[in-house]
Amino acid sequence: MRYGFGYFEEDHLGQVADIGLWRRIIAYSRPHWGKVAGAIILSMIVIGASLALPYMVRLGIDRFVVNTSLESSVRISGIGRLAALFIGVILAGFAANFYQVFILEWTGQTIMHQMRQQLFGHMLGLDLAFFNNNPSGKLVTRLTNDIQNMHEMFTSVIVTLFNDFFQLAGIMAILFWMNWRLALILSLLLPLIVASIGWFSRLARDAFRAIRTQLARINAFLQESLSGISIIQLFLRENDTHKKFVELSKAYLDQNLYQIRIFGIFMPAVEVFSALATGCIIWYGGGEVIRKHMTLGELVAFLSYMRLFFQPVRELSQKYSIVQSAMASAERIFQLLDTRGTLPSPAEDRQPDIRGAVDFRQVRFGYEAGQPILHDLSFTIAPGQTLAIVGATGSGKSTIVNLLERFYDPDGGAILVDGRDVRSFNTRWLRQQIGLVMQDVFIVPGTIKDNILLDRDMDDEKLQDIIERAQLSTLIRRLPQGLATIIGEGGMDLSAGQKQLLAFARVLARDPRILILDEATSSVDSETEMLIDRAIDSTLANRTSIVIAHRLSTIKRAGHILVMELGRIVEEGSHDNLMAKGGIYRRLQDLQLAGQEGNGVGNGLQ
Repeated sequence: MRYGFGYFEEDHLGQVADIGLWRRIIAYSRPHWGKVAGAIILSMIVIGASLALPYMVRLGIDRFVVNTSLESSVRISGIGRLAALFIGVILAGFAANFYQVFILEWTGQTIMHQMRQQLFGHMLGLDLAFFNNNPSGKLVTRLTNDIQNMHEMFTSVIVTLFNDFFQLAGIMAILFWMNWRLALILSLLLPLIVASIGWFSRLARDAFRAIRTQLARINAFLQESLSGISIIQLFLRENDTHKKFVELSKAYLDQNLYQIRIFGIFMPAVEVFSALATGCIIWYGGGEVIRKHMTLGELVAFLSYMRLFFQPVRELSQKYSIVQSAMASAERIFQLLDTRGTLPSPAEDRQPDIRGAVDFRQVRFGYEAGQPILHDLSFTIAPGQTLAIVGATGSGKSTIVNLLERFYDPDGGAILVDGRDVRSFNTRWLRQQIGLVMQDVFIVPGTIKDNILLDRDMDDEKLQDIIERAQLSTLIRRLPQGLATIIGEGGMDLSAGQKQLLAFARVLARDPRILILDEATSSVDSETEMLIDRAIDSTLANRTSIVIAHRLSTIKRAGHILVMELGRIVEEGSHDNLMAKGGIYRRLQDLQLAGQEGNGVGNGLQ
């Protein structure tokens, strides 16, 4: 398994000072500036309330607790009024904080909802080559983890950092106003505090990068292991797979424990600085109180402000790491949003009805540079003709399908439909003209009717006709809820043959002019095989059809047969002509007949 493939950028942490990213992030919040401004105003109320409380304690001690010149009743009454005001300020701060959090969460969730919808809609429009080069686990991470990282920054960091900055600035201003000598003692510790924050931020950044990289590897390994669980069990690889997962989990645990050790050093270090500052202030401030150069209330308020000062310092580095993570997520999200399809599509306009003529002219193509799959491939299909393509695995049959559907563009040559290059058609319109029945039929969780129509509107009479032609009527009559029966996830499962009949019904509902049929279905019972043959007859009628043939009955229906080998046409003609030549086609047919006689099932021509 290629665990971790495609996650090489997961170890990148965003630069907090990236102005370009900040502009794009802020652009999402512009429609909500009123709410953001309200949150900032509320934050100022929260800060004001928190800074007022120590000052009120100072007033209570100096004016009423230690002021013996006043009568006891006056002192008690004054403390009561001050206590009521103290509680009022706390309640005001609580209310402001509540509404601030509510507004920020609502705004953040709204922005993330918008961003998630935009990102998913953008991915749906990207080329198939993009999804071949980007594992699904990586794209899911963009829509989940990276969006969540952005949400955390919007709701719990940006305004909180704003609050902390003004709180620290306000505390320092108040301390110098109250007693500049004591404030200088605290200022002497600032270089040590800043240095410790820088050290912690650097180590935490590296630790966080390692954690993200290891988590990405676990996610990729889990996605590939669970999607390939049948192969793992078939080849008895459970123990090896579990061992690899244990190794990845152990590495992830080690990285988290390393980060915990860093926090375990930094947090006590901040407490040491706080205790050192407290000791210095008590030593110097206590002497000032004894010498009556300072009041007891000022000393108590000073200690309270110092406690408030170290609170945001403890959280600063953690918030910085969240911002780094969010900036990295933003960079990946915007990089994905900036990804453009490599298949330019003309604007959708009114296109003429097509007859269905298909012409491949000297087509060359390879999925990777220097590794061609098709070599100067040329063939023509007249409107309404059925062309069968046979050949061994890797001969290029599926590549022809991908090129005609314009999942890719050829490296050389041209593919024409009714004499026009497919690149001149609007891609969406072109694919509406082409029906595709694949070996693996995708079932949409929902009813049978939903799976046939795929959100199209159709009257019941026409739908019933399609069901009859697709040979689904017998199956539907057996079901207690008929067309309303839930299939797929959360509902009943269909057999391989039943799924293929459902695929034929989808094509008939779409009624395309060109049909591509990859009709491999092995090991089905004789009754289902007969139904599939009837459905094929109905579906192929009056359409230009390309059949990647695996069954002799389907091959014989074709007016022309191409035999491919290593991306080239090595034989072509009718069934009888190719059998008479005694070449590769005859050999493939003999192998098929030998396989049928050997195991008694209808394994098709590969």
